[in-house]
Amino acid sequence: MRTLLATVLLALGWVGTEASAQPYTLFESGQVRPLALSPNGSLLFAVNTPDNAIEIFQVKSTGLEHVASVPVGLEPVALAARSNDEVWVVNHLSDSVSVVQIFPGGYGGLVVRTLLVGDEPRDIVFAGSGKTRAFITTAHRGQNAPFDPQLTTPGVGRADVWVFDATALGTSLGGTPLTILTLFSDTPRALAVTPDGSRVYAAAFHSGNRTTVIHDLLVPDGGQLAGGVPGPNTNTQGVAAPEVGVIVKYNGTHWVDVLNRTWDSSLRFSLPDKDVFVIDATATLPAQLSGSAGFYSGVGTILFNMAVNPVNGKVYVSNTEARNDLRFEGPGTFAGSSLRGHLHESRITVLSSTGVAPRHLNKHINYGTCCTAIPNTENEKSLAQPLGMAVSSNGATLYVAAFGSSKLGVYSTAALEADTFVPSTANQIALTGGGPTGMVLDEARGRIYVLTRFDNGISTVNTLTNLETAHLTMYSPEPTSVVQGRRFLYDARNSSSHGDSSCASCHIFGDFDSLAWDLGNPDGTVGTNPGPYAPPIVAGFGTDPTFGQNTSFHPLKGPLTTQSLRGMANQGPMHWRGDRTAGNDEPSAQPDDGSFDENAAFKKFNPAFMDLLGRSAQLTATEMQQFTDFVLQIAYPPNPIRNLDNSLTADQQAGRDTYFATTVAPQGTCETCHRLDPTANPSAGPIMAGFFGTDGRSSFDPVPQFFKIPHLRNMYQKVGMFGAGYTFGVVPADPFLGDQVRGFGFGHDGAIPDLFRFNASFDVSAANPVGFPATAASATAKRNLEAFMLAFDSNLAPIVGQQVTLTATNSSVVNARLNLLIARADARECDLIVEGRISSVEVGFLYMGSGQFKKDRAALPYVSDASLRASVSGSNALTYTCVPPGSGWRCGLDRDYDGYLDGDERVAGSDPANPSSHP
Repeated sequence: MRTLLATVLLALGWVGTEASAQPYTLFESGQVRPLALSPNGSLLFAVNTPDNAIEIFQVKSTGLEHVASVPVGLEPVALAARSNDEVWVVNHLSDSVSVVQIFPGGYGGLVVRTLLVGDEPRDIVFAGSGKTRAFITTAHRGQNAPFDPQLTTPGVGRADVWVFDATALGTSLGGTPLTILTLFSDTPRALAVTPDGSRVYAAAFHSGNRTTVIHDLLVPDGGQLAGGVPGPNTNTQGVAAPEVGVIVKYNGTHWVDVLNRTWDSSLRFSLPDKDVFVIDATATLPAQLSGSAGFYSGVGTILFNMAVNPVNGKVYVSNTEARNDLRFEGPGTFAGSSLRGHLHESRITVLSSTGVAPRHLNKHINYGTCCTAIPNTENEKSLAQPLGMAVSSNGATLYVAAFGSSKLGVYSTAALEADTFVPSTANQIALTGGGPTGMVLDEARGRIYVLTRFDNGISTVNTLTNLETAHLTMYSPEPTSVVQGRRFLYDARNSSSHGDSSCASCHIFGDFDSLAWDLGNPDGTVGTNPGPYAPPIVAGFGTDPTFGQNTSFHPLKGPLTTQSLRGMANQGPMHWRGDRTAGNDEPSAQPDDGSFDENAAFKKFNPAFMDLLGRSAQLTATEMQQFTDFVLQIAYPPNPIRNLDNSLTADQQAGRDTYFATTVAPQGTCETCHRLDPTANPSAGPIMAGFFGTDGRSSFDPVPQFFKIPHLRNMYQKVGMFGAGYTFGVVPADPFLGDQVRGFGFGHDGAIPDLFRFNASFDVSAANPVGFPATAASATAKRNLEAFMLAFDSNLAPIVGQQVTLTATNSSVVNARLNLLIARADARECDLIVEGRISSVEVGFLYMGSGQFKKDRAALPYVSDASLRASVSGSNALTYTCVPPGSGWRCGLDRDYDGYLDGDERVAGSDPANPSSHP
């Protein structure tokens, strides 16, 4: 059998490096509701996020016994059991919900319906009368959404809750929602439901903290004495800092800076800070409650999960509160404050009829001291990044998964509500797997089951002894480099002296936090900037790309928005200014060397473990290499604005034409600097290759410092702040635009509210300090360019992740979708896999091109597209999914990538999810 399979693999080009190195695309999606018990308590369901599946365990007196895996969509992050034989699974990357039929005893399951929802769904609960209504959180965008997301319209909520009647899903392609609620916040995450199902609570994810930034055009030059940037305005060498913007926070009455100076006249919008929303789940069409009863404010900055006390009805919200209204990293020997070791606070906020009560989980920390060597007593008591929660049925005890501490916190709800609890290791449960994301209580057996993300495992905890009694791991296709390196992003016990901060405090699940921070260091020295710079190409401007200006990196850099850790491979120097660069170490400027060496560039972040997180020492060289190897694998998701067939609308195409063809002196076209070349540098691998707005060079234009030319893959994530108090070229200041959902927009400091104003650079070249002639562009051209930038190319085509389920009765509805998936696979934008059951037998297929599918049995011939569609009958179903290029063989045919196809392993009785188990 192996000889035959090897022959097939060789013929298909799968043998060699592809077969020896398991293909895997890392998205680092945050789990929200990873575990659920069947209503009768006999089965435990778990998301297997890296393997795009759910795992089914029988719950026995002796513990958990794994009985089946069911493939679902890409990156499942939440699930809920509607009954003993039906589970709904939220697939974050596939923009879908899998409705899974569970077989008797849990010995298998089948996706019988795929619901198509908005972008990046995260959570699901059942509520309403009889709890027959499914509530699902999504971003207010996505190709499956039946509405215009109004990305360029001020004052639009960017959070959606899709509601389905589980007993009447409709016959449409993706299911017919009962309603789609739009809430006035940024992208949502968590849901919670009252025991009677009458109320659903929905929480914003990046809910913000009423901070924003004053554009440097509105800040007087000359530093604090001139009414400008708060001091110090020079570094320890006496070198004057650049003129930058100022972060301000709304204090309930005024917008104030760190000196409590008022900046009200500079802003043209307000931030109502609506964090958690209350939904009437039993209304004919579920709707947010009216007026002030419909939301809570002041809950936190980043809201992770929620739980409802079944006795008193109070809602607990796990969250972190950012302190980005303060400034500076470093030891803080200067005359000012420092965020060192105190960036965020991990909290549980209690919501009740009397209001909002935040509870700091680490009130034992003495923030006046810093950087004690670890382990230490203070560190051991801390709980970082609280995620999933569960409340005992008597309402007396709250369990909290401390993701960054690899522990469960155990709290008396009465003490938590009264804020009388005392942090103690006696009320914490250590978990061997690391990185707990969520849990489910099994009170009948005195247990808690906890999913540990670091090792993709499940811990069993005894609720009487508060001890972990068992731990098992689920199969994961993640390479060793991912598993080894992940903890350095999240593990606050290892990252900080106090035990409450990690890189993930700001880089939420490897992305950003939608905030700006002023992390300069007045004690730092001025550094050299090796570039390279994009040179002028228009005649008459010479050859000096900096036009003789000072390019140095000043340690006082002003407000900068948190950047994503996604997609940094193949993108050159890091940070907004490109000041994390190996160019100072390696003078070569050849591809993948010197300034283009991402491996060496990321290691330049090591000092932040001491200067910002407050660790007593940097990571060792080995540890930092493991962290680097992990981070440089995190990929951007597909663009959710671009058409699924990768085409552009007329406006987007017109914008693309402008991007490539309209010349602005001295630099040329937009594309001259913001390189767009998906085929560039293929040595970076099939997922990381390409330039998507940057090729690593710096811009010629100091604004007010020299910046690396940024990529443009995530512009759609930054929509939601509208209203500028400054005039930019021919674009006037905005009138007051009222409530908005975000405090930070575009540009290095988030001070540019929309891409229309961003594209006003066409009109302001005369205002450039070098004195270039102006080139005016029409409003239509700028709007079209804005449309293109929101639909900008990314490393993965928009079809990746998309799926649909074919049954015996819906072929006329889904055929067009199947044709689309096949067409995009033919265009090599994805690998197309098929999973499900034919004649009650579990099967897998991979599309090989030319209308032919390879079955997961080595000896069987290809199956035609038409024959495969016709094979579905009775209660069987097949789910078609577009997976990242290169992943199809593993995802569709050989789950553990051991050279034996899954179907052959099932027939022989070996385990397709165990590479050491063979026929």
